[in-house]
Amino acid sequence: MAAAPEMPHLTTAVIVEENQRILMVNEIDNGIIGWNQPAGHVEPGESLLDAARRETLEETQYQVRLTALVGIYQSVHPTTGIHYLRVCFTADQPEWVENSPRDTDILAVDWLPLDQLLAGHYPLRSALVSQALADYQAGQRYPLSLIHPMIAPGSL
Repeated sequence: MAAAPEMPHLTTAVIVEENQRILMVNEIDNGIIGWNQPAGHVEPGESLLDAARRETLEETQYQVRLTALVGIYQSVHPTTGIHYLRVCFTADQPEWVENSPRDTDILAVDWLPLDQLLAGHYPLRSALVSQALADYQAGQRYPLSLIHPMIAPGSL
């Protein structure tokens, strides 16, 4: 009997811009170093919005206010074959939280020029990163009201 296909990994990502620079994290993925938006997996029982804020804080030490949905992206990792479903948000009002521990797999956090990111001056972690940045630069924004908070079990 064939194994059931693995469910997609649900992740969030956040684009934070200040002075035409984007908050990015440098990390290693399967031995390859690349730049990514603050991003990560949604934990069981966690809302998309909470996951996006948590991952941004954990990876960058910045608290942010989510402002819009940029898009929903689907991809299969070329090496691992893992299927990802990424929900990307925009945020503003970054506030540095000095005593917040940063994830140990983050090599660096920096504010990088959007035009240089899109021009390929920095190696990006995946096509999901570049597509979200291109959509962001093109002004693609959807209201957060499209995302409904967790609905209580049994209420469907």
